[in-house]
Amino acid sequence: MALQDGKGTTPPGAATEEQAARYVRGMFDQVAPRYDLLNHILSFQVDKYWRRRTVGKVQHILDRADATVLDLACGTGDLTLALTRAGRARVIGSDFCHPMLTGASAKNARLLFEADALSLPVASGSVDLVTCAFGFRNFVNYRRGMVEILRVLKPGGMAAILELSTPPNAAFRAAYQFYSSRVLSRVGALISGSKDAYTYLPESVKKFPVAGVLAEEFKEAGYAEVEYELLTFGIVALHLARKKL
Repeated sequence: MALQDGKGTTPPGAATEEQAARYVRGMFDQVAPRYDLLNHILSFQVDKYWRRRTVGKVQHILDRADATVLDLACGTGDLTLALTRAGRARVIGSDFCHPMLTGASAKNARLLFEADALSLPVASGSVDLVTCAFGFRNFVNYRRGMVEILRVLKPGGMAAILELSTPPNAAFRAAYQFYSSRVLSRVGALISGSKDAYTYLPESVKKFPVAGVLAEEFKEAGYAEVEYELLTFGIVALHLARKKL
């Protein structure tokens, strides 16, 4: 299927969704060994607060021993483990990049499987909570991702999407974009050894829908009670949405 600008990630040189997915998988294959280190360095450790905030918003589900939680695009498992440690729910992590799952397994994340988030081997209506931290932006088709999450959620189930965004304040936005394009890209390339990955990542944020637009897209996809919270001056947005009863 051909890529549609603004409807999913558009890596350089990719003309189809299949090519885009191959690019993203290969990129994360390369950066997996240094992924955690770079997240902490480039966010000045604030990424830990963002995950804690996400966990706090879904604590009422995590406290239930009968709840099932699916952490999509779980990467090396930081959010997966935080969710597991926070409550009694059964937490499962999924990613389509094998080296990322290897990293998650090394941290003792136990329930993991390899799959594309747009085509999950998960029964419909079987999950109480779906989370995704900093992975949704890399989906080749955002609407298909929303629909697939909606499919696996139980009626009344919740989606919690933590994602980088574009700050609404013009002055802060300019400073952040300078940091992303000049500092983040160079430091990321130096530490990871992948110039392409840390050129792609800042560009993917620029192309990603701003928080208000993404919230509307969740509503159009059929979600109810859609809300979002801007964190750290809007660098990140935490989206919460429910499947209708």
